[in-house]
Amino acid sequence: MFDALRSLIGDHVNFVFVGEAGSGKSEVSLNFAKYLAELGDKPVHYFDMDMTKPLFRSRDVVAEIEALGIIFHYEEQFMDAPVQVGGVNRLLRDPGCYVILDIGGDYIGARSIGGYAPQINKDQTIVYYVLNAYRPWSNDIDHIDGTLGKILGVSHIELGKLHMVNNPNNGLTTTEQEFVEGSRKMSEMVTPYIAVDFACVREELYDAVKEQSNVPVMPVHLYLTYEWLKFEPISPGGPPLPGRG
Repeated sequence: MFDALRSLIGDHVNFVFVGEAGSGKSEVSLNFAKYLAELGDKPVHYFDMDMTKPLFRSRDVVAEIEALGIIFHYEEQFMDAPVQVGGVNRLLRDPGCYVILDIGGDYIGARSIGGYAPQINKDQTIVYYVLNAYRPWSNDIDHIDGTLGKILGVSHIELGKLHMVNNPNNGLTTTEQEFVEGSRKMSEMVTPYIAVDFACVREELYDAVKEQSNVPVMPVHLYLTYEWLKFEPISPGGPPLPGRG
């Protein structure tokens, strides 16, 4: 995993996660931060910049993430009013640390980083667009293009900065078959236009699917799993659980 991660990141030190609401950005970015911390070569700063919803936010597991040695940044909010966290530009300019920005979903959340675009568009940053074939606005290329266009428009991120991440995720209910089918569908839709850097799968399924993907697979621990999700009865073939991050 670490060799694959080093190959993916190269000399980049800043990583921005954007995408459709519910695509799994927060889970993916939290796990990405964990793996960067395990590399052990730089301090890792994680910014929760999601100001669009009260659930499935990285700040809900701040103690668990800080226990991994990650420096966690977020702003306390009053009545969930949007409040911007400080220190972003300063750390984006610091090549001596890794910085991860977890951005709120869709173009509404992406507005929060428009002011950082001059720094984000520099060579040391990768912008990861998280795709989930099981979300309504990522299930065909027209919806993907429409959502992506709105996000780029308000965030002022350059199209050439984008890297794609495939996250065929239905939360706790995700099966091996769903990962394989979701990966196939996303590959058919997206790769004619842009390559997918890596895919994500629930860690319990990693060994079963890692050889079934044509891109590197990152095992994902589901941090944002609330008690009411754990005990909700699931019927086979029923609707997926609410999406994360």
